[in-house]
Amino acid sequence: MQGNDHEAQMLTEAGDWRSRDLEVLWHPCTQMREHPDTLPLVPIARGEGAWLVGYDGRRYLDAVSSWWTNLFGHGEPRIGAAIARQAQVLEQVMLAGFSHAPAVQLAERLLALAPRQADRKPLAKVFYADNGSAGVEVALKMAFHYFHNRGEHRRTKFVALENGYHGETIGALAVGDIPLYRRVYAPLLSEALFAPSPDAYLAEPGESAAAHAGRAADALANLFDRHPGEICALIIEPRVQCAGGMRMHDPSYLARVRQLCDANGVFLIADEIAVGFGRTGPMFASQESGVMPDLLCLSKGLTGGFLPLAAVLATQQIYDAFLDDSRERAFLHSHSYTGNPLACAAALATLDIFGQDDVLARNRVTAKQMAALAAPFAAHPQVADVRQAGMIVAFELTRGGDKRTPFPAQQRVGLKAYRAALERGVVLRPLGDVLYWMPPYCIDDAQLRSLAETTRAVIDEATS
Repeated sequence: MQGNDHEAQMLTEAGDWRSRDLEVLWHPCTQMREHPDTLPLVPIARGEGAWLVGYDGRRYLDAVSSWWTNLFGHGEPRIGAAIARQAQVLEQVMLAGFSHAPAVQLAERLLALAPRQADRKPLAKVFYADNGSAGVEVALKMAFHYFHNRGEHRRTKFVALENGYHGETIGALAVGDIPLYRRVYAPLLSEALFAPSPDAYLAEPGESAAAHAGRAADALANLFDRHPGEICALIIEPRVQCAGGMRMHDPSYLARVRQLCDANGVFLIADEIAVGFGRTGPMFASQESGVMPDLLCLSKGLTGGFLPLAAVLATQQIYDAFLDDSRERAFLHSHSYTGNPLACAAALATLDIFGQDDVLARNRVTAKQMAALAAPFAAHPQVADVRQAGMIVAFELTRGGDKRTPFPAQQRVGLKAYRAALERGVVLRPLGDVLYWMPPYCIDDAQLRSLAETTRAVIDEATS
């Protein structure tokens, strides 16, 4: 009876937190009317490795790394210990006019790890921000302001990709192309130029991913030709358009983009906020294409999922254009918590783990296991596509497996799959009707097999 009493107490506690939450919180990326009935709210008490544990004692396999942030598992002791040590020394100091060791050390190490290209000078300076979207704002402003300082006042336009996503702040939203997020705010947004996506899912029958990427690059070249001297930068998610449905493209596309940007005097901004730090295979997705961007945006996994932090890596050329006696030519963008010492300490511990555990090599083994478990889904009658880039696997659900026949929106297949997965103890938060695996790197074989079994079961249930 004592066990039953304890279970009842935990259920009561979970219900209490759920009720208190709905009294005071407004959740991100959520239609709040769906709580508590259509979309179950799950109060989490703690994390353990690849697991989240609710107040009711239920365990959930975190198959999406808590919005793609958690690299090594919840409660990774080495990162927690680094934060605790730093908290005893210095918790915060403004980075305007001051400095501290964690910010300097992290910048040094990020620049040493950053993508390189034989014919280019390496990335040379780091500017910190608080989150991924803020980092994108920094990069956009730097690119525009660079040309302003040089007197090239016609270069005010940005190029982005159709179906791309770069965040929710106004500048970042302006270079995103997902109607659900930007439609309402369109009157507030500056006008960007959108180039066709190299997304391999859009390839014609019999057309390879590389060939489709080549056609998309040709279209981009035409866009540049139509706007000579007007474009300051192109922004791209290398390899995977994540929020756009984990749509993936051939690495050859980024190599062509680099060439086209150089030919047109345009900066290349690589948004590696979601795909950096080993997600697609190498440390940074740009490295698959042998490309170095002019501006590199990093966040999410930068701190192993412990604290918010973003870093924008820039070339010396860009930095030098802001050096002047005039404050108007300086880059005056600022955040109160820029380069926070606790977040920098977490990021340094994260980089230490990459070396100590040979994470990239281990990920290659895990990715092969994920590929083997995902392969049978290609024969599922309601799966139009199974795609993978390293530690990311996506399943495109359509009616009859036909790319041209999505499920009706009102059927809410993705939501049904999400709820069914939660009931089975797995977090599979969909992107529309796309389910995906993007687990912490600590996930083991047994957990992966359980994830695959659950995924098949919920696809069957949601599409029946």
